[in-house]
Amino acid sequence: MTSEPLVMIPPLLCDARVFAPQIADLSRDHAVMIAPATCGERMEEIASQILSWAPAKFALMGMGLGGMVAMEIIRRAPERVIRIALVSTSPQADTPETAAARETQIIAARAGRWTDVLTHEINSTWMAASSDKAELVRLLTQMGHDFGPEAYIKQTRALQRRKDQQAMLGQLRHPTCIMCGRQDGQYSLKRYEFMAELIPYAQLEVIEHAGYLPTLEAPDAVTDALRRWMKQPLMLRHSCGAATDC
Repeated sequence: MTSEPLVMIPPLLCDARVFAPQIADLSRDHAVMIAPATCGERMEEIASQILSWAPAKFALMGMGLGGMVAMEIIRRAPERVIRIALVSTSPQADTPETAAARETQIIAARAGRWTDVLTHEINSTWMAASSDKAELVRLLTQMGHDFGPEAYIKQTRALQRRKDQQAMLGQLRHPTCIMCGRQDGQYSLKRYEFMAELIPYAQLEVIEHAGYLPTLEAPDAVTDALRRWMKQPLMLRHSCGAATDC
């Protein structure tokens, strides 16, 4: 049986380096592609661009902002996505307060205060206490400088304008993995539990000794969880909405 290609979408101001341990392992068995989330100022634009070059059918993983793009992709083209993994992300739209706070950072980026913006966005309190925070901050800062303020503004606009995807998640009949770090300082465990409860057949993977960046904080545990997800049986989706194992 041919292995499924895997499309991975990184979080805000991150590239393939945020998935480096998983790429090294999973690429032995799967064609692994990294989809940049910088090709538009709306989730719809970014999703359309990724779908324009992605394989006809593929497994899909998104983290943070990338998870939000992944939700828009599966909303638009559920027949092309074989399975989906959502890591350190949320299906909810920005609140007015959060959108306003993002606008402040956009203004700072345009005013040339890029270092200040990176310091604000790279929050070590979101990471587990046991993680090498200094090294993670160094890597994230380097990726942020590599992307630069223009890419940040586009991604932040997409975050501000994104739609609520909770109703869509309830309609999924795909093998789904919801993944988070036990010590995630950005979103609570209850939020991830709620996401998993929204989706029929979803599996919740809580990664110990990890925070918001489990792919780097506990890479082996994340890779193991992704391999379990890739082995989950597909579902037969019927017009009545019921589903059974293939």
